[in-house]
Amino acid sequence: MTDDSLLDIGSTDRFLAGLNDWVAIESPTSDPAAVNRMVDRVQADTAALGARCERLPGRDGRGDHLIVRSPWGEAGQKGVLCLSHLDTVHPIGMLERNPIRTEGGRAFGPGINDMKAGGHAAFASLRALVEAGRTTPLPLTLLYVSDEETGSTTARAVIEAEARKNKYALVLEPGRGGGRVVTSRKGVAMYRLVVHGRPAHAGGAHAEGRSALRELAQQIVAIEAMTDYARGVTLNVGRAEGGSAGNVVPEHAWCSIDLRVPSQETADEFDARLSALAPVTPDVTLAVTGGLNRAPYRKADRPDIAALFEQARQLAAGLGWALEDLPSGEKSGGSDGQFCVPYCAVLDGLGPYGGGSHTAEEWLDLETIPVRGNLLLHLLQSLA
Repeated sequence: MTDDSLLDIGSTDRFLAGLNDWVAIESPTSDPAAVNRMVDRVQADTAALGARCERLPGRDGRGDHLIVRSPWGEAGQKGVLCLSHLDTVHPIGMLERNPIRTEGGRAFGPGINDMKAGGHAAFASLRALVEAGRTTPLPLTLLYVSDEETGSTTARAVIEAEARKNKYALVLEPGRGGGRVVTSRKGVAMYRLVVHGRPAHAGGAHAEGRSALRELAQQIVAIEAMTDYARGVTLNVGRAEGGSAGNVVPEHAWCSIDLRVPSQETADEFDARLSALAPVTPDVTLAVTGGLNRAPYRKADRPDIAALFEQARQLAAGLGWALEDLPSGEKSGGSDGQFCVPYCAVLDGLGPYGGGSHTAEEWLDLETIPVRGNLLLHLLQSLA
């Protein structure tokens, strides 16, 4: 049964209207002015509720970060952190390819699933509490960051600082299908391989050259061959570039490497393997830089995360649905929640469910707005 004292997040129509206003503000990570227009809107919406807003100026070509604190709570009291990001992978103009619309029980728009719907769920929960004149046992902090899609290089320190101040972190990344949330995640490492060869005229002195691109091609094949699905390890070369002109043996080339691992031990193993890459071509040099960006964690190793999930599972049952998780971390991806794990209990993937993330067909399942929105709101009212 549902506890009658717990609030309802409100109508789906109202939620979607506000969410669509957010989606209409395109906010690619690489455009800080665009992201800051999104921050302007969220700051205005939350300040109108009486929340205390702290805006941290962006740096290194990234947008601002926004910290929103509930009007209630005592100084120094550990509370609940709701973590979201306002940046998207989509360039300005994606609205023309994926316009805001509702079709077949789905809402469409760039960034609607990853993750403006989750960020809006945190706002809508705060709004429901304020409008009902209610508070929560613990103070609430809503953190909206601006560079999650590129590794949160400027947001990480902010996230970690806020995680230290809180007892729980609820991460509003998109929910998983089948009523699942995330309680374990693989580690995410990012590397850059740079190859230095020897340039030469492609016609008159080809034999004197040492092609960095040829060497890179061979290294890419070897790197991706390290993928081991049975062990839960994947390596992906997502970008590669090199050369200067069609008639020059390429002197320089590089690629990016995305590594996903289930444990710290596996991360160390593959870090050593990548660091030990050796050139195949004589007179060519390699340089590998990078490392682990987000550490792996498992519910099995964290009783506090297991207890938080169990509380959420019981609340979901009271709402009439069965909450499940991904205890192995498989298909969980990476998240800013991993920066919180050393400091507090984390429950991730609490946002509404959708699909097509990072594509021109990104969508949100409208039926999951009240389902997941009410779970979030009930958690905020129940955690102590």
